Amino acid sequence: MYKLTFDEIKKQAGNCVIRLSDNAFIPFDPANTDYANFKKEVLAGAELQDDTGNVMTQEQADAFIGGLA
Repeated sequence: MYKLTFDEIKKQAGNCVIRLSDNAFIPFDPANTDYANFKKEVLAGAELQDDTGNVMTQEQADAFIGGLA
């Protein structure tokens, strides 16, 4: 399960995701293997929460992943 972050200073989505199993922050960096695994797992059905903790539908999660690098 993953949760998106929110940048309070910029008032916009953050540039990383939290892996809830170990509270690891994973930056949106194509060179990061955890980032690649995050995208694969969410596309395969892993739960993704928005920055407020609401679970995204699979369609919403797929669309979010599709908009990342």
